[in-house]
Amino acid sequence: MKVVDIYRAIADSTRRTILDELCEQNDQTLFEICARLTNNHGLGLSRQAVSQHLETLESAGLVKSRKEGRFKFHQIDSTPLDEITARWPADASRSSPDASRTTKRASTETEEQS
Repeated sequence: MKVVDIYRAIADSTRRTILDELCEQNDQTLFEICARLTNNHGLGLSRQAVSQHLETLESAGLVKSRKEGRFKFHQIDSTPLDEITARWPADASRSSPDASRTTKRASTETEEQS
């Protein structure tokens, strides 16, 4: 799996919504996901369309599936996102020279206006 596959998978708003629903309630069947998309988001997608979105998410490694009898359960797997988040640490903006200049400039402007 490549990082570009992850970006392509999450570029689509419907796939992001599916991931949101799996975050809210993991381990759902296709039927459950379709129902939640319709009821919670007004998305009237066919089962086939949702299934294709799930395949894309699975290919990117963002969703894992397991079969139990006739049912296939889908779970979110955020592990592939670790590579992306590790690339840009959350506190990078605070340690950036540009960020500190912007903060200093904003505080100076506020002081001057007082």
